[in-house]
Amino acid sequence: MPHPKPVLAVFASFSGSGGVERMLVNLIRGLVDLGQPVELLLVRAEGPHLERLPPEVRQIRLGVDHTQLAIPALARYLRRRRPAALLAAKDRAGRAAVIARALAGTDTRLVLRLGTHLSTAMAERSALARWLRYAPIRVLYPRLDGIVAVSEGVAADTARIARLEPARIRVIRNPVITPELAEQAAAPCPHPWLADGAPVILGAGRLQRQKDFPTLLRAFARVHAERPECRLMILGEGGGRARLERLARELGIGAAVALPGFQHNPYAFIARARQFVLSSAWEGSPNVLTEALALGVPTVATDCPSGPRELLDGGRYGPLVAVGDDQALARAMIATLEAPLPPATLRRAVAAYRQERSAAHYLEVLGLAD
Repeated sequence: MPHPKPVLAVFASFSGSGGVERMLVNLIRGLVDLGQPVELLLVRAEGPHLERLPPEVRQIRLGVDHTQLAIPALARYLRRRRPAALLAAKDRAGRAAVIARALAGTDTRLVLRLGTHLSTAMAERSALARWLRYAPIRVLYPRLDGIVAVSEGVAADTARIARLEPARIRVIRNPVITPELAEQAAAPCPHPWLADGAPVILGAGRLQRQKDFPTLLRAFARVHAERPECRLMILGEGGGRARLERLARELGIGAAVALPGFQHNPYAFIARARQFVLSSAWEGSPNVLTEALALGVPTVATDCPSGPRELLDGGRYGPLVAVGDDQALARAMIATLEAPLPPATLRRAVAAYRQERSAAHYLEVLGLAD
């Protein structure tokens, strides 16, 4: 009779409908498909992505609403269950896990997954705020057994901040391309604009500063002046909605812009778009850009830190423009509309982002590979 596989614990906080939560569920699904037992330790448990977890995954609510407050409960779990490894999602979870393991006195292997280019996200903060964020990282990250970054840019940024040797950090591509992606993309047409033949340019993400949708609106206003048949659709929800709606009216493009909100199945939108545009000020590894390429949709992206340059191979698979430059973005959008790359070429660019490949690499870092 085969010996049962040791348990992998995943420590995370689900606080909405963002890409981190979606990628974590994709990863867990990939791990379960490979026969790995998973227990998910949750600080917060909000948002639609938890519904996609496989039924085999045991969900454990830690009874607190902040990662640092979860340290005692996490230490008790490690002492009682003694999982073979623990994967922490995000910086705060990783730091809390180091402290919890020390309190538990166990030898659980700790691996941290990082998906944000932190120095760019902190660039506008005060020197004191940056020091308060970086100092614990420099103390606690050396005690981790492994660090996974979602892109080369995130890996290099983390090594600088944590003052670690780059070899301590492994780059593993996000599990973006799932077995069900093609089926989801083929779902019935979700919006009349996507059915009437007009060229729809698509953006997607939380309506917040990081995604810099105001630059996309300004660029689209330039595109619309030359190509009035084009329309712009931005999927997602967030605190910036009112500002974007006001800006669209001020630019005179309100009738050609739609903000349909968060979509459980964005792939039916993406697959039918004429073009996908990423206008972000910073990223870790932009999942929705990866998905657009996987679905064969021509793309344009800002050359933000980090991820787009790696995904687009320096511009080989789509133009890269400076962050915040709406004129350059508009020129790239028009050029891509006029001369799109073949879908097969775009799909080849993201072969490394398949769910099963990513999950297998994570098992290696966690010390759980067969």
